[in-house]
Amino acid sequence: MKKILVLFTLLFAFFAQAQYSISGTFTPASNYKYLLAYKLKPGSQSFVANTTIKDGKFTLQIPENASPGMYRLVYAVPQDEFYFDVIYNGKENIELAFNENQGVSFISSKENKIMTSYFRAIGSLVEQLVDFYVEGKSDKKEFQECTEQLRTTQEAYEEQAKNLMVEHFIKANKPYTPSQFETVEDYIVHKKEHYFDHLKVDNKVLQASDFLTDKLKNYVFTALPAKPLSAGETEKAIQANIKEVSTQLAPVADAYKFDVFYNIWKMSSNGGLHDTTDFIYDTYLEPLIPASSDPNKAQTLAAQHRLRIGAKAPELEWTTANVQKKLSTIDGAEKYLLVFWSSTCSHCLKELPELHKELKQHNNVKVIAIGLEDDTTTWTPESAKLPDFEHAIALGRWESKYAQTYDIQKTPTYFLLDSDKRIIAKPESDKEVVELLRK
Repeated sequence: MKKILVLFTLLFAFFAQAQYSISGTFTPASNYKYLLAYKLKPGSQSFVANTTIKDGKFTLQIPENASPGMYRLVYAVPQDEFYFDVIYNGKENIELAFNENQGVSFISSKENKIMTSYFRAIGSLVEQLVDFYVEGKSDKKEFQECTEQLRTTQEAYEEQAKNLMVEHFIKANKPYTPSQFETVEDYIVHKKEHYFDHLKVDNKVLQASDFLTDKLKNYVFTALPAKPLSAGETEKAIQANIKEVSTQLAPVADAYKFDVFYNIWKMSSNGGLHDTTDFIYDTYLEPLIPASSDPNKAQTLAAQHRLRIGAKAPELEWTTANVQKKLSTIDGAEKYLLVFWSSTCSHCLKELPELHKELKQHNNVKVIAIGLEDDTTTWTPESAKLPDFEHAIALGRWESKYAQTYDIQKTPTYFLLDSDKRIIAKPESDKEVVELLRK
């Protein structure tokens, strides 16, 4: 009986230790209430667990069947902004401290402490080498000391990370290090030539993290010639880099390719690179939409691309006094304002008369008001109260062609266009419209 009890106790202890946790603190405590954990997969993520943050402290139990990998901890909304990632190897508890200003630091977890330490150390040494060039130095001894330190530090961390998950990231991040002195021009050329030497894009561990996508985005937008480039030349160079990324991604699944190009597309769009944004969408994203592992992302992508800042506004047609008009051919203004509204919308009936009155001071703006209606009963008298606006009607309301083309989710919705009918802003209210026009 005694042997059975001892055996039972040992087995219980073994199974009790099989479940691990992530615990720690959030500062300032009053700003954080909950924590969600997601297991990252190539191009997607799945919910794992959640917990509350009480007085700045939390403990998140990881399910026993949770597999090792990168885990995303979300602490606020929107979820794609307020998060940080951790390595969970299924062999250790993780303790961390998150500070609003300083980010996350790890108190215990061999994997994550090595990861944090490595990127801090190697980033500092790469910056030191860049500074050598920026400051115009030419001392070969100093250069050799700098590159040797970079080389030995990389080797030391690779040795330290052997047989750990973090080894994947450290080896993939190995920076180009010149074997002998070279000019800044040669360094830039060689760094680009060797960028993918250690970056294995088919590595599933790397794919299930932000690391690989960030490295690919970094190549696209920063691996550029040292000489000054015009805006057009810059876009062409970036597009050439995108083609190289596409070549490198040849062996990976289309779902992951979609995710990579989606992230590059967002960065290009946010940077105002209109030609490049169209190039990415037309050449890579649109053909890959059926392969996306995230149906919601795929469904909204076309609308996001169509209505992004800098895009040509989709065509609108309407009739005024038996005259057929089009958005693409109307002229005579420096700016155009599209207003999607409804004659049965109380917010619209409050905002539009105020806007109509205010815009009398802005003769360089033409307004096209598109009524989302079931019929003309209330639209006819209400639109007549706004005689300075061009009026179009979209019967069918939310299901109408223009409501779907412009992805209208509420009324009123505004789009401010420049003289070329490119979208330059999406104001949230009539007051914001006026503020933008006053700038």
